[in-house]
Amino acid sequence: MNVRRILLVFGALSMILLTTPTPKAQAIQESDVEHTVVRLENGMSVLVQPDDRFPLASVRLYVHTGSAYETPNQAGISHLLEHMVFKGTEKRAPGEVARDIEAVGGYVNAATSFDYTVFLSELPADHWELALDVFKDMIFGAKLDPEEVNREKQVVLSELERGEDNPSTLIFKDIQKKVWPDTTYAWPVIGYRDTVSKLQAQDIREYVNRQYQPQSMLLVVVGKVSRDEAVAAAERVFGGLKNTRSLTPPNPLPLEELGGAAPQVTVRKGPYNKTYLSAAFPAPGFRATDATGLEVLAHLLGGDYTSKLYRKYKYEEQLVDTISVSYLSLERVGLLYFNAVLDSQNLDAFWKEFITDLSTLKASDFSQDVLDRAKLNLEDSLYQTKETLGGLASKLGFFQFFEGNPLAEENYLTELNLVDDLELDRIIAAYLNPSRLSVSALIPEETAKDDASNKPSGDGVAAALQKDMLQVVQKDWPVQKAPAKETSLPAKEAALKAEYVDLGHGRTLVLLPDPTLPYTAVSMHFRGGDLLLPPDKQGLSELMGRVLPRGIDGMSATEIQDYLAAHAADLNTSAGRDMLGVSAKFPTRFSADIFDLFTRILTGPTFPEDEVAREKKNQLATIMKREDQPMGRMFRELFPQLFHDHPYSYYHMGQPKELGALTRDDVVDLWQKQRSEPWVMAVCGDYDRDVVVNAAQRLADALPPGEHPVAFTPPNWSKDHEFTMHMEDRNQAHLLLVFPVPGQAQQDGPGLRLLRNTLGGMSGPLFRTLRDEQGLGYSVSTFLWQSPESGFLAFYIGTSPDKLDKARKGFRDLIAKLHTTPMDEESVERGKNQLSGDYYRDHQSLLSRSSEASGLMAQGLPHDLNRESIEAAKSLTAQDLMTLTKKYLEWDRAYEVTLQP
Repeated sequence: MNVRRILLVFGALSMILLTTPTPKAQAIQESDVEHTVVRLENGMSVLVQPDDRFPLASVRLYVHTGSAYETPNQAGISHLLEHMVFKGTEKRAPGEVARDIEAVGGYVNAATSFDYTVFLSELPADHWELALDVFKDMIFGAKLDPEEVNREKQVVLSELERGEDNPSTLIFKDIQKKVWPDTTYAWPVIGYRDTVSKLQAQDIREYVNRQYQPQSMLLVVVGKVSRDEAVAAAERVFGGLKNTRSLTPPNPLPLEELGGAAPQVTVRKGPYNKTYLSAAFPAPGFRATDATGLEVLAHLLGGDYTSKLYRKYKYEEQLVDTISVSYLSLERVGLLYFNAVLDSQNLDAFWKEFITDLSTLKASDFSQDVLDRAKLNLEDSLYQTKETLGGLASKLGFFQFFEGNPLAEENYLTELNLVDDLELDRIIAAYLNPSRLSVSALIPEETAKDDASNKPSGDGVAAALQKDMLQVVQKDWPVQKAPAKETSLPAKEAALKAEYVDLGHGRTLVLLPDPTLPYTAVSMHFRGGDLLLPPDKQGLSELMGRVLPRGIDGMSATEIQDYLAAHAADLNTSAGRDMLGVSAKFPTRFSADIFDLFTRILTGPTFPEDEVAREKKNQLATIMKREDQPMGRMFRELFPQLFHDHPYSYYHMGQPKELGALTRDDVVDLWQKQRSEPWVMAVCGDYDRDVVVNAAQRLADALPPGEHPVAFTPPNWSKDHEFTMHMEDRNQAHLLLVFPVPGQAQQDGPGLRLLRNTLGGMSGPLFRTLRDEQGLGYSVSTFLWQSPESGFLAFYIGTSPDKLDKARKGFRDLIAKLHTTPMDEESVERGKNQLSGDYYRDHQSLLSRSSEASGLMAQGLPHDLNRESIEAAKSLTAQDLMTLTKKYLEWDRAYEVTLQP
């Protein structure tokens, strides 16, 4: 079972519940399992897990239906229903579903996959039962007004077009058709233009009546709740639902019917900077006994930085920008999926070596240490899902829905432990079959114009590459049939207060105890980043951050990666516009080892010449990939267009030419400046205080302070207020309106945060007016960026080009209204609750809390500034927000950034 990916809510994974009606509510838990599973009289299952770490509850309702349960003419109906449940019900007008949840500080959403649909909400524990009422109303009380359906179909089509602007989405659609032909898995979850356009309200009603049976539903409630009260509430809300037909669990699709009879290769050109390549083999679904072995194989090949293919093609030979391997397990089918992004000139060399590697792959390619490390990290990823209530709810829901067994987690870990060389060899022989290989590639337009390689020009290049790639497979990987085994922060914080340790010279240690799980998170922030750079060295701080952990005395980059993997640890460095961050997370039992490595990286980085060259290439590849994505392009240009004559105006990643001129000496010189800047280390989780304090003190002693620390200063805003970009062969236009506001250290900070939350969200006036009422775009959002001394509040919409002027006018009219008419107090109260709810949801993980504390304090701000802002915002009124609106949302001061096809 691909646990990590199945636990992602928006992953393309299926969840299934196999139950039949029983005479009464029946407990089916085992005595040694913490959670309770009860089956109601109508067959609906309810899983409850009390957890009082946070004043929150995570509620999920899984339904055994998705795009794989549609007919060809219905393609996309499951996803359209997901949209329509927010567009008005028997109890609630359009937008009120989100409004009611957001009003108490919660979050509500829904997601559709191939085999399941999930409705999810995370909200304060005092209001968790509201989610049940909302879920039932959304599904069984949806009005499905024909006008709303027609309006929302346009939104879905806009979303579809938005996806087609993404090369990764396009390439997966092609792989679907190749690997799962003539099945309901062959079409995208979102459907097609023609099928979505033809769907009507009555089609959706009939779909709900047929597919939404209580016997095929699982309700999961995790958080500060009572088991008995949760079951009683579920019975009260859902117990009256009736099954209208019997359900027969679907059988896995025979593996021999999937894929083709021979390898398939498709190459297409497009407006890209990079080549995007995917290769896939059909595999069995999640119930297969081979599922765990396939997950281990995928991790060994391309699951992390230590994996075979990443180490060879990304690190050693530098033929790719990224490469990964994953096992996608669905209900009736699966997929072993290889993904790579590379320069087009490297495609021939990469492809030949790649096919040779797959054709000769065997278990003995991996040492016992490597196999053990992979299994350790897969086990660790499962345990770490329990860190947040949402992760725990997804884990429990996954095992209950897939297995219907309270001991499923234990069984999975047993299966994981049993994977050995013999099992791997059998799985390789069974599933890496060249006759079932499906390949899809997108190449840059420039490739088709470059005749330097003696290939045909124009459209012929794509065809020639396609032929060449297919011939490599046929020549270097002869078919050898092998039968597969399968034929188918809360109240407890009062006792766990933060502790501050002054290390001298502007260096501080913050201790944030949380002994819930045996893990430790460490975050460290230095002042600096781009603030230390002259204009001609743009991109250097990013490069320094990338190379910093790539070598120390006695350990190479790959040895560091292996060391971290052997300890189930993560260590990351990143440079920003005004800070450098270093973080690590690891099992507490490895604290001494990881703190030692952490210290060695910061006190003795070697910045190897080859690693500098490698990371320059990686950084350039990142720039080019962002240029391929509309939103990536827009946000890359945002700061250079908004500001001038200040480090905030830099291209943080750099420009290709200037990046190419940077040297190792530049990196070393910058590090000498960076290491002497003030810093804050925050440690959160389960830890030995003495070990932590000693490690921090050693760092303070080894990193001498500078005489003149860098200061945070406000940037100079640009005199030009409009900037337009164009990207060829794209479907959507993107509009960003930016309003200058003060920094987070200023008095209006809490009010601006409340204004952002009150205006935003699915029940906020921006979304409600521009998307729901006027149908101007699929995505409408707000975001607030603030440094200590400056910031901006931005409004965004993704729309079709012909609606761009209307969208601009929609923003303008709404702002004009906000200047003269206060928002209703109910909306303001919703915004306040959202501030609180968002904060606790976003700060469940240890690393999020340690990073927040170190980042804020490094800027000279309190470590709990965000929580203080929530408290300060509670006293603000609608009149206060109108005052802020008139003060900062002035159209004449706004900056407009537009990206058009």
